[in-house]
Parts: sequence; structure tokens; C-alpha cells
Amino acid sequence: MSGLWHGFLDDQIATHGDRPAVTDTVGADWSWSDLGAAVEEMKAHLSAAGVQRGDRVLLLAENCAAALAVLYATSKLGAAVIPFNARQTAAEIDRVIDHATPAVILMTSNVSQEARAHATRMGAKEISGVFGNLHMLARDSEPEGTGDVAVVLYTTGTTGDPKGVMLTHDNMRFGGMASANLRDMSAEDLIYGVLPITHVFGLASIVTAAAYRGAQIRFEARFSAARLYEALTEGVTLLSAVPQMHALLMQYTREQGFERLPSETLRYVSSGAAPLDPAWKRKAEAFYGVALQNGYGMTETTAGISATRHPIGDPDFSAGPPLPGVEVRIDESIEGGGDGAGEVLTRGGHVMKGYFRNPEATAKVLDRDGWLHTGDLGRIDDRGFLHILGRSKELIIHGGFNVYPPEVEAALNDHPQVIQSAVIGRVVGGDEKVMAFCQVPEGSDLTAEALRSFVAERLAGYKRPSQIILAPSLPAAPTGKILKHKLMDAFADQLT
Repeated sequence: MSGLWHGFLDDQIATHGDRPAVTDTVGADWSWSDLGAAVEEMKAHLSAAGVQRGDRVLLLAENCAAALAVLYATSKLGAAVIPFNARQTAAEIDRVIDHATPAVILMTSNVSQEARAHATRMGAKEISGVFGNLHMLARDSEPEGTGDVAVVLYTTGTTGDPKGVMLTHDNMRFGGMASANLRDMSAEDLIYGVLPITHVFGLASIVTAAAYRGAQIRFEARFSAARLYEALTEGVTLLSAVPQMHALLMQYTREQGFERLPSETLRYVSSGAAPLDPAWKRKAEAFYGVALQNGYGMTETTAGISATRHPIGDPDFSAGPPLPGVEVRIDESIEGGGDGAGEVLTRGGHVMKGYFRNPEATAKVLDRDGWLHTGDLGRIDDRGFLHILGRSKELIIHGGFNVYPPEVEAALNDHPQVIQSAVIGRVVGGDEKVMAFCQVPEGSDLTAEALRSFVAERLAGYKRPSQIILAPSLPAAPTGKILKHKLMDAFADQLT
């Protein structure tokens, strides 16, 4: 087995080349050998454009089979791929281009209207092959690095310099193997691939894990509750999604006249990108008929730090024990720490190499002993299971008391008309007020007053929101993760 990221692909081609590998929304239906042929053709295009070891290749993409050809072709050339969601704005994309100086930019114009628009704006040329039709733009650039970096992922930020997380070939292999083993993945599995492969969860826990075990991926470029419902009744066995996707699927299924999902094949479901609360877990397990698994990770840790493997009905709602080969400890010395709570630190083969061209930011989170300081607050219970209390920067200190947003969000999410919620602090008169933003269905009759009365029975007085704002949608990243730093601006006209 090759020690490089694309070694998983080479192994599948050599041993199970005729088995199905990937389908997508624009007609691709590829075996592993078909994928291999697409990769070699893409590799030839990149080589002709001058891509060499140590270069960067920017991929503006939405989920499709052709994107896999770009990922693996870049890996085979010893260059680093930068997957970036094509739905980002021109300004966001240009910011990454200026920082990363890629040698080539590729756009999945076959599946994304936004990618086509970026291609037109940049004057990219169309290329075609067994991978389909994409657009490509070659640029002047200099190689930088030894070729050990496989992927650079730019994280969502609010201010300051871009942060490009460098994940090595070893990181990607570690993450893929850990994810596949956690899910008991096999070549018989059909994975629903709606989480963007431009983010670490979709890239490591779905794409790389599937290549490691030879599982098939059914790609979706964009989330649709109807399409997900259809897929789950047509053979999908593994579903990893975010809470909003689960909630919308449940709502759609009820509209079809079912209280439970009518799937005979689904065996594994997980929810990520947000803390899990007991009421949500019970609701999801009753709907799917299988256990809802939870976990904790971040881009800097190739997705995974800890995860559960619970049977259905297990009342635990922690993020589970550390994954094999992963170390975790709690630093209680930070603000908001003490009594077993503190910043989560982790070390192991999952931890990034650092931030691209940003040694100062790297030094702030990676210490000399290899520990990554996550910036998240957590505690470890007596079983060794990790509980995430929130971001250390999101800790709300109200009236001198520590308020952890996930606890308040869990109470809000208990209400049957709340799809998901986000809680932040707002400084008013020298104190921090607890602000709650809740997504509710279109046409909901729920009022802020009714919801405030509901949570009053579940939260101590100092934890109760001073204001609750209800809306049919909240600002979110392409993964569905709520962008808390945009909430105040998005609802500025409703703040009191």
C-alpha cells in the first residue's frame, strides 16, 4: 500500500477495479477503474499546465465525481489541492487566491452554476475528457514545500489573515482509516455524499474513508430533503449529516405521511458540526430506527478527535472517547476553566502540519510537544468520554456566572418547533447578555414569549436568554453549520 493519500485509490483499482465507486447528479456512474482513468487524464492536463511537486491547485467545486479526479491527480503529482466551495463569493475566493498563489485553478462547471460564473469571471478555458467538462486556468506560481502536504483547507474566519490548514498525506490516511473503522465501513456500503468535499468532514470521513474500504459514494451537489429521502429508500447504508439536514428530512418524511423513515438498508447515522442534546438524539433515533452517533473534530484535526459507538437508546450524549491513536487532555488554567472543565488539547496523527504561510498563527495553537490547543471548552467524564462545552471564545459570563451556549441551545432545541438554535453573548452595560437565535419552520406559530416560558423550566435564571429571535433560517456555511459571527448583523433590526 502506497504511503500517499492516493494509495487508497490505487489499491482499489488493483484489487476491485470493476466494483462501483461513485455516482453523481450529472450522470457519472464510475467503477474504481473508471475513476482511475479519469484521474490519469486529469493528471495529464495538470502536468501540461505546469503543475509540479510543491505547487498548489485550487479546486472551486461542488460535489461531483470529476472533483475526485482533481483531488487524486493533484496528489499523484506531489502538489497540494485546495478544495474551496464554489458558492463562496468572488471576494472570498480572490482572498484565497492571493494568499495561496495556486499554479492552476479548476472549476466544476459541469455541476455548479457558481463555478461557471467564476470561470467566466477569470477567463478560464474549458477542458474535457472521461471526467466530463470542467474549466481550468493556469497561473504563474512557484512550488513551495516538499510534497508532504496533500490538502490545504481554508477555514471560516471573521477577521485577520486567511488560515489555510495544511493536512499531510499521513493526516489524510489517518483520518480516512479512523473514519472507516469507526463506521465498520465495507465495500458493500453505499454512502450518501451531501456534505461538501470542500470541507474536512466530507473529504476525510467520506471520500478518503470510502477509498480505504472500497465503499461507493452517491454524490449530491446540493442538499435536498426530497433527494435524501429518495436515496435512503434506494439502498443508502451510511448517512453523515448536520442537524439542519436531519431536521428537514424529518419534516419532509412527515409530509409524505410517515413518522419514521421507511428504509430497509440504513445502518449508520451520525450528526456533526454542532453539539448533540438528549432530546434531539431521542427524536432522531425514533425517526431512523438506528442509533444516532456523535463525535467531535475540527479542520485542524482531519475531522476526528473523538466519537461514539453507542447502541440505539443509549442515553449518553457526549462526544465519545478519543479515537484510536488520539490523545486528549484538558487544560483547566484558561478563563472559564476549573472543576474539570478547560480547553481541549489533542495530539496524534490527526493533527495538522500547521497553517500555510502563517507560522505565527501556527505557533499560537501548536506547542513544542505536539499538542494542538483547540480553543474549545470541554471536560472528560469518569469513563474517559469527552464532553464539549463550547468555544472558549464563545463562553458567556453573565452576572459573574459561566454560561455555556450548548447547554442553552439544548434546552431550546427541546421544543418541538425549534429546528436548531444558536446562542451567543452580547455585551450590554458591562455585562454579557444571553442571546438566542432559533430556526423554526415556515408558518410556525411559536412566539418568543412561549419559548422563553418553555426554557424557564429547564434552565437556571442566569442561563435564560434575555432575547429570543425566531426565524425560518439562520446564516450558515455550506455544511449547514451556523455562522455565529454573522448573527448580530443578520438580525440587527430586531435587537433590543
